[in-house]
Amino acid sequence: MVKPQWLTAGVMALGLLAACSPGEGATARAQAPAAATQSVRHPVSGLEVIDLVVERGSKKLPFKVELAASPEAQSKGLMFRTELGPNEGMLFPSAAPEPRSFWMKNTPLSLDIIFVGSDGRISNIAANTVPYSLDSVASSGFAIAVLELRAGRSAELGIVPGDRVIYSLPE
Repeated sequence: MVKPQWLTAGVMALGLLAACSPGEGATARAQAPAAATQSVRHPVSGLEVIDLVVERGSKKLPFKVELAASPEAQSKGLMFRTELGPNEGMLFPSAAPEPRSFWMKNTPLSLDIIFVGSDGRISNIAANTVPYSLDSVASSGFAIAVLELRAGRSAELGIVPGDRVIYSLPE
């Protein structure tokens, strides 16, 4: 069955607006050289898990994050998830710096949504987002990636705008 172009485009546009997903499509681009490591998959999402560090002055705060690299993974994000560990998160990389926006539709967890600028530093943080909210949460400028952590985790660890986010994407 051939679908009209307007229907296909409409369905694709709706997919990009899924819960806790970026307002714009994005694909992965390496922020730092990729390390040769064995691929690990998250038991719930099936997404690849990578190491990420938030550098706060001399402190290095390590996280294991699910990599939402495909448009489908970015559309789904953390929808319907009820658990996220204290040092876990999800990373939404962009192919190029762009304005990013997310919403919390179908997302029962409150999150800290951290926008990473093209310089690799945090530009802004939307802390303690409201579960299931349809309100848009946007970057304060262009972002190369978005990091989602469990709500309140940024404050607990002292993560603030200006901190550096370091990760390597698989090739």
